[in-house]
Amino acid sequence: MNLPLALAAILLVGFACQWLAWRVKLPAILFLLLAGIALGPVAGILDPDALLGELLLPVVSLGVAVILFEGSLTLRLSEARGVGGTILRLVSIGALVTLLVLAAAAHQLLQIEWPLALLFGALVCVTGPTVVVPLLRSVRPKERVGNILRWEGILIDPIGALLAVLVFQAIVSGFSPHSVEVFAYTVLAGLATGFAGAWLLGTLLKRRLIPEYLQVYATLTLVLIAFTGSNAIMHESGLLAVTVMGMVLTNQRDLHIDDILDFKEHLSTIVISALFVLLAARLDPDIPRSTLIGGFGVLLVALFVARPLAVLASTTSSALTWRERALLAWIAPRGIVAAAVSALFALRLQALGEPGAAVLVPLTFLMIIGTVLVQSATAGPLARWLRVADPEASGVMIVGSGAVARLVAKALAAQKIAVLVVDDDWGGVQAARMDGLRAYYGNPVSEYADRQLDLVGIGNLFAMSPRRELNTLACVRYRSEFGAAHVFFLRNIAPGAKADADFAQTLSAPKLFSNDATLGELEQRVAAGWRVKTTRLTDGFSYEDLRANQGDGALLLFGISEQGRLRVATAERPVQPGTGWSVTVLAPPRPEA
Repeated sequence: MNLPLALAAILLVGFACQWLAWRVKLPAILFLLLAGIALGPVAGILDPDALLGELLLPVVSLGVAVILFEGSLTLRLSEARGVGGTILRLVSIGALVTLLVLAAAAHQLLQIEWPLALLFGALVCVTGPTVVVPLLRSVRPKERVGNILRWEGILIDPIGALLAVLVFQAIVSGFSPHSVEVFAYTVLAGLATGFAGAWLLGTLLKRRLIPEYLQVYATLTLVLIAFTGSNAIMHESGLLAVTVMGMVLTNQRDLHIDDILDFKEHLSTIVISALFVLLAARLDPDIPRSTLIGGFGVLLVALFVARPLAVLASTTSSALTWRERALLAWIAPRGIVAAAVSALFALRLQALGEPGAAVLVPLTFLMIIGTVLVQSATAGPLARWLRVADPEASGVMIVGSGAVARLVAKALAAQKIAVLVVDDDWGGVQAARMDGLRAYYGNPVSEYADRQLDLVGIGNLFAMSPRRELNTLACVRYRSEFGAAHVFFLRNIAPGAKADADFAQTLSAPKLFSNDATLGELEQRVAAGWRVKTTRLTDGFSYEDLRANQGDGALLLFGISEQGRLRVATAERPVQPGTGWSVTVLAPPRPEA
């Protein structure tokens, strides 16, 4: 097989899987694994071992190192302290319960030796934001449940990787008295290398000793050096080193790594796409029937025993209702860390001649595919049946944090509409938070935002940034998320310019408020003293009376219908408020008497 052509084809397949996942709003890992299985065991087109030979293990190792480092950059200790005791118990007590229950199930149903069974339990006790977040956006659970599941996925990813590394070290060291010493040295090497790498990179960045255009290059280089260097000191300590390095870096004060994280997201997407197609293609097509039957049994234990017990043990002293606990007990799809680390450890153990190691990968992949498919299909109906799903995602995400965007956000919040202001302008985000608004600092169209943004209850987009290209990208990104009818943009063109100068015009997205409303023109009105006013219409005071009272220049922003639904004023769909509506307008200042 032509190696360059094969690698290019793998990247193409990975892109197609990522695009399909984006279109149907399911985790990309599902399509990547299915594509790899179709190309490898089913069709026999792709044979990674023959394609890469001795390079396969180093490629997988370096790929996993990049994935774990990028994932550990999301583990901020300040956020862990603020998400509540339930989440902390889920990622500690709950993870331990899941590990032990699934290890026992694998030992009993598949006759796997206890060391490998414990490693399997450590591998599949994690969920991960890359599979949880897309599921939450389709299920739309109540805010409390959504936050618990989202933060559990973020926090448990690196924790699960650490557990798997520790169990693996115990296995390769043989659980002998000498193995305790080897294990301790391995952990020490990983910790020391991780802290040293984080200190070195943090110092270079803080003192501006690396130009901006080389910062990403330097980060990737130091991550791979830390990984390989730690492994050179003590075998298999590299995964711990890169995980610790990412955690220490992201928790350093006065260290801004957003640009680095943006690049790492793109790199991780490429690595994940190629890696999982390759890993799935390595599955043995002749898996014994007993292994498949036992694997399905372990999957049932994971769905109906392990997760409910973990949630029960973690929520006994919480204020959650039984309905909320029931939904928590059902949603726990497995993701990227489980697949990547299981494949890496299986390769390592097979190279060491460990019997039974070959079953790790198919068993883990069965868990991933099974939990994602079953829970994606059933979580939504279950949430609605339990009455813990939001009936309508009427909240608004506002891209942009300028004066006009904040004014509109405050008007929405005053009407009890959930609002999230998103921008990469730190000054604007600070101002929004000072106004009491929920605000996110970062690029709204990045993969990092995909994992971090809490969009529970959010179903509309107002693109109001002064940067037209950001508005356009946001409209493209969230059109599939919220639907074409719920993505709006505020025109932002120079005075006298034609309408087609607005980038977002080509998307046919509704224009906010009116055909003549532009960001510059509204900024001038606000500076001139125009104010937002909300009025409830009655039989004796109609919308026409309101316009006559406020003047023809008053600009209708939105209305809340008698049923409590948000109706946004646009150029394409004029709003006709009726009796019982709450109407919000931008009104001119009253002339002084």
